[in-house]
Amino acid sequence: MSDGSIDLAKDARARAYATPLEEFNVADPELFRTDSFWPYFERLRKEDPVHYFAGAGTGEEDDIGPYWSVTRYKDIMEVDTSHQVFSSDAHLGGITLRNFDEDFVLPMFIAMDPPKHDVQRKTVSPIVSPANLALLEGTIRERVGEIFDALPRGETFDWVDKVSIELTTQMLATLFDFPWEERRKLTRWSDVATAVPGSGVIETEEQRREELLECLAYFTELWNQRVNGEGGNDLISMLAHGEATRNMEPFEYLGNIILLIVGGNDTTRNSITGGLLALSQNPDQEAKLRANPDLVTSMVPEIIRWQTPLAYMRRTALQDYELAGKTIRKGDKVAMWYVSGNRDETEIDNPNAFIIDRPRPRQHLSFGFGIHRCVGNRLAELQLKIVWEEILKRFPKIEVMGEPRRVYSSFVKGYETLPVRIPA
Repeated sequence: MSDGSIDLAKDARARAYATPLEEFNVADPELFRTDSFWPYFERLRKEDPVHYFAGAGTGEEDDIGPYWSVTRYKDIMEVDTSHQVFSSDAHLGGITLRNFDEDFVLPMFIAMDPPKHDVQRKTVSPIVSPANLALLEGTIRERVGEIFDALPRGETFDWVDKVSIELTTQMLATLFDFPWEERRKLTRWSDVATAVPGSGVIETEEQRREELLECLAYFTELWNQRVNGEGGNDLISMLAHGEATRNMEPFEYLGNIILLIVGGNDTTRNSITGGLLALSQNPDQEAKLRANPDLVTSMVPEIIRWQTPLAYMRRTALQDYELAGKTIRKGDKVAMWYVSGNRDETEIDNPNAFIIDRPRPRQHLSFGFGIHRCVGNRLAELQLKIVWEEILKRFPKIEVMGEPRRVYSSFVKGYETLPVRIPA
């Protein structure tokens, strides 16, 4: 950590402990852009682990309104595994604190409850089956190698663009069997789907809607090309031929496409960057890894815990429910802050440290729990494992040359840029 970062962390801590708890709006994207949210969650876990924020009534928060923050590991697990009480349904608001506009609701299987959730999820899950992952492994390794071999030596470049985005977008293009030369459209649609208006990605909700409708038109054409075919081993063919998905309404198709794009893009992309940053900040761990490359296996889940690429998931209470002594009312919004649960001192030993040989590295919340546990979790781990195996083969050192620029979002916890240099 640079001196500047240490000063910023001290300032954030002082502010967090000076602010009255009732004013805590941990969903403020600025806290995430500046990486200054940690002490706020630390304080909530200690003093008010199930915290009600009544809403600020100004600016960005108008879109969000009142919500509950669940910040401890065990309480998050309780909410996540109680889908009969806490709904994900898009028509009740879905999985982010900002509700869909009434005339632009995008149902998707992560934003559905059983039984519909179960049958739609089952339709696409064969693409991440162990057998299919074994088939994909060679392709991923080959592409990772090509990306790494083309990187410049002895000059500073943006790791996010040249490695994290490129690799995950190539993977998505393969899973969708998407036109290869147009694959960066997928990156754009992923960013547009999750961006806060005015953040530099999109300026208004109208712009988001226009671009997502372009996405729908593009994917509808791909659907029409494949619906009369034999039914290939790609996600669009699976949806077009699936019993539970072949008669989807256009917005439901778009919803599921956005889910698969964001799920396959943001999470892995930000963990690829986050892992490099974590090792740069923890040279003792990098030395340990280079001395024993087999530690990649336990390092990968530790990267995913340490990064927590999606900071929270939202649910809506279907009935009154008591959690940690607080009564959540029917209709209330509830945010499960995975990013806080992953640093819960009562559940995870030394949680703020990045430790690549933890005894139980998979003890984290980043993939969620219960019926909505991330369907592509093994694919994400496989990509990260290959990335680090190939880095260790090629590069004795990758130098981080400055602070990352972080995404202005409290949902996607990620990076816009990270300047790095590979010594010549």
